[in-house]
Formats: sequence, C-alpha cells, structure tokens
Amino acid sequence: MYVLVFVSLILLTALTTAVAYVNLGPFNTVVALLIAMVKASLVGLFFMHLKWSSHLARLAALAALFWLAILIALSLSDYLTRNSPPPPAGWQAPSIILPRL
Repeated sequence: MYVLVFVSLILLTALTTAVAYVNLGPFNTVVALLIAMVKASLVGLFFMHLKWSSHLARLAALAALFWLAILIALSLSDYLTRNSPPPPAGWQAPSIILPRL
C-alpha cells in the first residue's frame, strides 16, 4: 500500500512540474494547489495513519486545518486592507542607478 501511495506522490509531483510548463493563464496556480491538496491528503491519510486512526485523531487533524484557515484568513484580511501612501508629487524614479561611494 505504501509503495502505491509513494508512486502516486511521485507521479503527482511530475504532473505538477509538467503543469508548470503549460500556459494555463491564471489557472496555473489553481491547478498546482489542487494537486498539492491531493498530495497532502495522501500523506495525511496513509503516512500519518489518519485513515485507520480514531475519531479523536481525525478531529485533531481537522482542528489543525481549521486553525490554519483562520490564520490565512486573518493574514489575507490584513494584507488586502493595507493602503500604501502614494509617492510625493515631485518624486520621479531615477533612470540610472549610481554606485554608492
């Protein structure tokens, strides 16, 4: 069973690499994250023995995922609501970067 899961993980890794070379537009990240979720599920179910564990162990794993979702949501809410001030009116980007003396 472990060998089959291992081979599946290797094939999914190869699929992730192959998808990176295909131009899917904005869906490259979506497809890569879906493949990563499948791989994480395989690792959790088989290598962490969650498939055969008690309900309490499954609940602990779900609680950890829920906590991760909360942290990501809070981080995104902070990042998406930040407003950086505009540059001063007379400021212009230098055309040549001079070395420091």
